[in-house]
Amino acid sequence: MTQPVRIPADVDREDTLLANLTARQLMILAVTGIVLYGLWSLSRAFVPLPVFLIPAVPIGATAAFLALGKRDGLALDRLMLAALRQRMTPRHQVAAPEGIHPAPAWLARQATEPEPPTGSVAPAALRLPAEGVSETGVIDLGSDGVAVVAVCSTVNFALRTPAEQDSLVTTFGRYLHSLTAPVQVLIRTERLDLSAQIGELHQRAPSLPHPALEAAAHEHADYLAQLGQSSNLLCRQVLLVLREPLGPGAPADTLSGGSPWAAFARRRHAPSGGRVGDHAVRRAAETRLVRRIGEAVELLGPVGVVVTPLDAGQATAVLAAACNPDSLLPPTSTLAGADDIITTAAATEEDWPSAQDDSLSWDQREGGDTL
Repeated sequence: MTQPVRIPADVDREDTLLANLTARQLMILAVTGIVLYGLWSLSRAFVPLPVFLIPAVPIGATAAFLALGKRDGLALDRLMLAALRQRMTPRHQVAAPEGIHPAPAWLARQATEPEPPTGSVAPAALRLPAEGVSETGVIDLGSDGVAVVAVCSTVNFALRTPAEQDSLVTTFGRYLHSLTAPVQVLIRTERLDLSAQIGELHQRAPSLPHPALEAAAHEHADYLAQLGQSSNLLCRQVLLVLREPLGPGAPADTLSGGSPWAAFARRRHAPSGGRVGDHAVRRAAETRLVRRIGEAVELLGPVGVVVTPLDAGQATAVLAAACNPDSLLPPTSTLAGADDIITTAAATEEDWPSAQDDSLSWDQREGGDTL
């Protein structure tokens, strides 16, 4: 007869090996101790011990502080590595996978700002983990595999009876036990823009059958506008991200991808560069993703959680919002992509002046209006 096993709340917590220390902490302390002992062995013949302890004690204390210290639940050594990575990363990055090209001469002549000083930071190409989104909404992660994003509805757990709460927990646990690859449950919080609803209320209010209803619609629109000005409105979105590696041997032991040793083992057994780009391998990974998203829909549907996969436009909008979460113009699936060609039947070549015509100023090209 099986017995229940208590699962710790922090599923991403690393395992301890010795003296309640993790493998990473032991490695930092052991390497520091070995290096200091080696230096002392080489220099003790001509360096007194008190003189050697002057630099050795701060070095050892710093290593212990980085290995054992934490801030906001994150180890200090990882914070230091993140700070170094951020410091070495170019400050100005633009979406230019083909490389950074200088501005055209006709545009540079119209620049009103002074030229940047010599030695300023030049823009660099922005490298993102996602290389593209297919027409079916599958995100290409390059050598890391493929992923798909689905939006999930929510249920009110507090208003359910104890029996219903147990059923919800059991169903969610059944889904977790069925996982064979990494899964991420992401809860996004973003600003709520009510301008579309307010404009629709004002537009449809005159068509209501009674003047009292029209007045109520205008009043409700004014209330929404006042609510948006007086408080910071937020909305939450629950996303289910399923990732599928291109090759076998990628265990889903933790939500964060496992320990560094597991990541090193997966990197060793990963397919070679020629096999990673194989079309058949990617098709097989996409097929597994479709099967897994179907399992999520079937297992979470009975408890009222509706799982809806995102299409290409919606997945692109989610990725763009994650890269720029506080944008004044939130990205949507209706906006054109960076590689899309925008055409219109109203514009002709005669409407645009020649870029080689230097006799026209910028104001004259715009019909005399100053920008």
